[in-house]
Amino acid sequence: MSHASYELKAEARERVGKGSSRELRRNGLIPSVIYGDKQAPISIALSANEVTKRIHAGGFMTTVATIDYNGGKISVLPKDYQLDPVRDFVLHVDFLRVSADSQVTVDVPVHFINEEKSGIKIGGVLNIVRHEVEMMVPANDIPEFITVDLDGFKIGDSIHISHVKLPQGAKPTITDRDFTIATIVAPAGGTSEDAASE
Repeated sequence: MSHASYELKAEARERVGKGSSRELRRNGLIPSVIYGDKQAPISIALSANEVTKRIHAGGFMTTVATIDYNGGKISVLPKDYQLDPVRDFVLHVDFLRVSADSQVTVDVPVHFINEEKSGIKIGGVLNIVRHEVEMMVPANDIPEFITVDLDGFKIGDSIHISHVKLPQGAKPTITDRDFTIATIVAPAGGTSEDAASE
């Protein structure tokens, strides 16, 4: 279940370059580029407020947006954005043009459930190796997260990608090995059982 799609109104950018980007930002706009799908890139300007709101709402990089441009609608997925390191406002956004049958690569966050039914209950520590997994997914059906069920895993166990039920159509980009998502490790001080067995 991904975030609802949304629409952004875009203006064409006549001039491209440092000076015009600064001028755009002064006018509350963000320079942006739409590329991909074997078509020439389009330089556009978007409302800084709208884009910032979307980024802060979460799921920005995994939600397909519609850009209303020049009387047409373009489906896009945010590919990259830059924030001003000091003032935390958006300087630039790159969008990838997508169609219903596009496959896109996104980093999907990992959520863990049933910790209390695993070795964590007796003091094990969940050591997360990957907080997100890069996946190829259908552009129109990007998972908001993948769920790792820890039920039954013990201290010393590793949880691999093969243990995870992946959303339909989603494939990890790492295909040559069954990589580790997390491990359950003994606490630094050892558990009370360890002490007894020494």
